[in-house]
Amino acid sequence: MTIKTFTFNPFQENTYLIYDETGEAAVIDAGCYNETEKQLIKNYLADNNLVLKKVLNTHLHIDHQFGNKFLFETYGLKPEASKEDEFLLENIAEQLRMFGLPAGEGVQNIGSYIEDNQVIKVGNITLKAIHVPGHSPGSMCLYAENDGVLFAGDVLFRGSIGRTDLPKGDYATLINAITERLLPLPNETVVYSGHGPTTTIGNEKQQNPYL
Repeated sequence: MTIKTFTFNPFQENTYLIYDETGEAAVIDAGCYNETEKQLIKNYLADNNLVLKKVLNTHLHIDHQFGNKFLFETYGLKPEASKEDEFLLENIAEQLRMFGLPAGEGVQNIGSYIEDNQVIKVGNITLKAIHVPGHSPGSMCLYAENDGVLFAGDVLFRGSIGRTDLPKGDYATLINAITERLLPLPNETVVYSGHGPTTTIGNEKQQNPYL
């Protein structure tokens, strides 16, 4: 699996484009916010002869789904995300105003739901959805066991965890979910977070002050 990382939008969110030798690709957390950022994804797909097959969301906070509408309009793919986060699409304009951002282009509705333990295939890549609520009720981590990689969204960061003061967030729920669902993964698992640098499960077991 090849992982291309883009850091997008005013929130410095990590958008991941994954693909393999089949040329099939998926975007995880499309945060592309302006025309320049959208063109970066479009050009990368074209330059590498990739066919976008899936648009996946670990969760639906605004900074992780700015680009969903663009990807639907360009490639005809609706995003996939947890049903438990769907409520976050109802007040996007209000959320944008909260952060002093313009109203934007509108919301792209979910095409299908990601459920806990669901297996998602992209070419020869296999991702398993792991429900880790607390940052948002529907937060899903995507685990590529064969590649030793976890796409953690905003659940787990290097030396930190996701904030829990947003709608329907809960600190105790997040800590319990990380402890039960993520820490049992192999120590060498590389964690690609929604913001900031990568880490590993082993590093977070030893060094994360919240765990």
